[in-house]
Amino acid sequence: MIINLLKHRHFRYFFLSDIISGFGVGMATIGANWFILEQTGAASVVGFMLSINVIAGFLASLLMGGIIDRFRRRTVIQWTYWIRAVVILAITALIFLDGFSLLYMYMFSAINGIGWAVYMSASRSLIQELLTEKELIKGNSLVEVSLQAGMFLAGGASGFLYQYWGFELILVINASVFIISSFFLSKVRYSAIPIPDKKEPFINALKNGMDFLLGNPKLFFLGIVPVIPLVATMIFNVVLPGYVSDTLKADAVVFGISDMFYGVGGLLSGFLAAPLVARLQTNKVILLFFGIAVAVLFSLMFNHLIIALYAGSLFIGLSNSTIRIVMNTKLMQTIPKHFMGRAMSVWMAISFLLQTVSATSIGILMDLFNPAAGFLAMSVLMFFGGVLFILVQTQSGKNSYRHENVS
Repeated sequence: MIINLLKHRHFRYFFLSDIISGFGVGMATIGANWFILEQTGAASVVGFMLSINVIAGFLASLLMGGIIDRFRRRTVIQWTYWIRAVVILAITALIFLDGFSLLYMYMFSAINGIGWAVYMSASRSLIQELLTEKELIKGNSLVEVSLQAGMFLAGGASGFLYQYWGFELILVINASVFIISSFFLSKVRYSAIPIPDKKEPFINALKNGMDFLLGNPKLFFLGIVPVIPLVATMIFNVVLPGYVSDTLKADAVVFGISDMFYGVGGLLSGFLAAPLVARLQTNKVILLFFGIAVAVLFSLMFNHLIIALYAGSLFIGLSNSTIRIVMNTKLMQTIPKHFMGRAMSVWMAISFLLQTVSATSIGILMDLFNPAAGFLAMSVLMFFGGVLFILVQTQSGKNSYRHENVS
């Protein structure tokens, strides 16, 4: 049982920190999307706000990969928590005193993008230091459980809080959970990996990380596979508000519950991924869930029932999260620990680039046609992800990753 891993005291503190911060991020993201749509009435503005989020994350990924590998990863995460809490509280005060402003929302989106980019690279690198190689699949499953449980709780809470108390309260709670998460993370104790060359210039450290991935093209493209469902999730956040409001003629509560069901699917993936990998071939599990995602997303184009959206959201969450769990485990078992931060940052940068293009284009597509067109775009993207995985796996030299350039 993956839950037995929580007997590991320090991983348990990390897990609590992760689930609490995930709740705050999910609730604020859901609330911000609905807040923007309600105030402007344009899905394209929601898409543009998310574009700012991913551009900020992309720039942070380029700069922070080397830093993550040169400092204690726990310390890097704690700094992201505190900086985000302070900035979000300042934005809350501005909205409370001055009212709605796109500038304030763009500031919120930028700090979210930077914080998320740094956190994802640092926290996934930290998992390598906390767990043994055999524990990685269970650890990644539990981390996905924590992320989706946080999102699950956030989806239900955000809709109700927004409907009855407003976006400002959501922001205050968002800032508060970062402080609480920092407290739990401070209790994590572990033996940090030694830095190969502490005097190595930052630019050289970043370049060596890039050289490692470019010198292993199969590994480079393998790392892009879990980026695809991550981008699809972002598109889902753009599509969902307009789809609920215009296609289903529903309110913020239905929107929040839909997002909650996505979290339920992600939660289930945390318990199903490890047993499925043990029972089936890893490749079959990945292709199975790419196929499920494509079929469900395509069917939602023609849907007008709220209950069908709930079911579809659950299966999308299940598919995307299972793919990420299995793929991230494969990558962690392959990449040297002292290069993990830089490798993750490169893939996060690619993810943010794809999200930048997707967020704006999907918003415009929805305004020109209808919100359901966004689900078609997601279906095509997941189909491409499955094809990419097949192409990578059919390349010769299954164990040809080169480590000689690792210093």
